[in-house]
Amino acid sequence: MTDTHISTHDAAMDARNDDILIYVDGAVVHRDEAKVSVYDSGFMLGDGIWEGMRLYDGHISFLAEHLDRLYEAALYLDLDIGKTRAELTDAIWQTLNANAMTTDVHIRLMVTRGRKKKPFQHPHLSVYGPTIVIIAEHSKPDASIVDRGIRLHTVPHHRGLPLTQDAKLNSHSKLNCIIALNHAVRAGADEALMLDPFGFVNTTNACNFFIVRKGAVWTSTGDYCMNGITRQKVIDLCRANNIPVFERNYSLVDAYGADEAFLTGTFGAQSPVFEIDGRVIGGGTAGPVFHAIRAHYKALIAQAGAAQL
Repeated sequence: MTDTHISTHDAAMDARNDDILIYVDGAVVHRDEAKVSVYDSGFMLGDGIWEGMRLYDGHISFLAEHLDRLYEAALYLDLDIGKTRAELTDAIWQTLNANAMTTDVHIRLMVTRGRKKKPFQHPHLSVYGPTIVIIAEHSKPDASIVDRGIRLHTVPHHRGLPLTQDAKLNSHSKLNCIIALNHAVRAGADEALMLDPFGFVNTTNACNFFIVRKGAVWTSTGDYCMNGITRQKVIDLCRANNIPVFERNYSLVDAYGADEAFLTGTFGAQSPVFEIDGRVIGGGTAGPVFHAIRAHYKALIAQAGAAQL
């Protein structure tokens, strides 16, 4: 049976990734030798945080914002990263340089509370210091997704209140999102559309969600979703280019009747949505507002890279 599902993380196979070197706690080793302990807090309990970043033309896009988010999450979790921002940045570049990488690279930076002395949840059992892993892969988003579009299915699993597990934490504990995705895939969709605790449209299992109605861009209030860096860049670009944009509560009624819909995320940047719960959005093609935002975003990336030269 052919798998017809697509993803915002689809990328062409690249044989160079078979021999990449990965950063593990100060050592840069072949991917086959990159290992952490079974006692590691991240493996055992999902006790860790991560960031996904992109390298374009020798420039890591929005690195400062990604580090802001990482260190803010670490502060909240009482997780000592053990490195300054400059030292962590050096570790990222050490990984990229070891692989001779210059562009179209996805970087996964992971920090856990580290190895435990016993297999229980108490943070005080993590006595060996944090574990830091950096995976950099040659990875270019599949451009055909603009023509194929994403299909969403609304799931009963919602993005919770901050007093449970704050959705703003980019944590290793992603089970809620994985369960939601599995539910959507079983329903024949590509990703899960998740509501907030009050039934308003919020986000997908992996990306931030936007709709377009009569030329205006709508997205959630941001109270229950990942504080996406690409999400914020899109909001900023709309404001800078006289595209009306609103962060607001809205329901599935508004989403089903949208002229356009799209997702944002670090890897895919912007991906159009062609279907929500079996309803075709925008005639099943990427609309003019999507294309305008995508063009502005590409220009922003190029501009940021040129400023680093």
